[in-house]
Amino acid sequence: MTSNILTQLGLGSIDIGLLIIIITVLLLALIILNIVLIVKLSGLKKRYEKFMQGTRAQSLEGEITDLIENVNQLNEESAIHEENINTLFAKHAKAFQKMGLIKYDAYKEMGGKLSYALTLLDEYNDGYLINSVHASAGCYSYTKRIKQGTCDLDLSPEEQASLDKALQSPLM
Repeated sequence: MTSNILTQLGLGSIDIGLLIIIITVLLLALIILNIVLIVKLSGLKKRYEKFMQGTRAQSLEGEITDLIENVNQLNEESAIHEENINTLFAKHAKAFQKMGLIKYDAYKEMGGKLSYALTLLDEYNDGYLINSVHASAGCYSYTKRIKQGTCDLDLSPEEQASLDKALQSPLM
């Protein structure tokens, strides 16, 4: 028994029983594949619904919107903090950050090294040099202005040592 359709297709010599077996096997394979896909789709659908529900029964869209708002707020606060930090750095640059202290005996007969030269400098090496000279007759203090690490007035050896020490000290 030959089929007209198979003959027209050029497959007239193929056994119909074999053809039916091949088609049946392919149909079973497609049915099994379809069942596997339905099971996977069902699991995916459950996970999707759970994901969309959220922990407090809020939608995913609501959660994402809240997160975006939080990120925007954090960005704004970060910009404010950055501005505040820059302001603090600018103010700190003019604060005294370097110090040089030299104690000495102004008059060799007194002893005790009660006199001192103190230099206080900011980040730009601007500041003051304070020299306090202790003698038996009293205490005398002198202040000299320091600009960019130098002084317009002559410095005693102790004052120069105090200035050098301050210039070499690390930023606090």
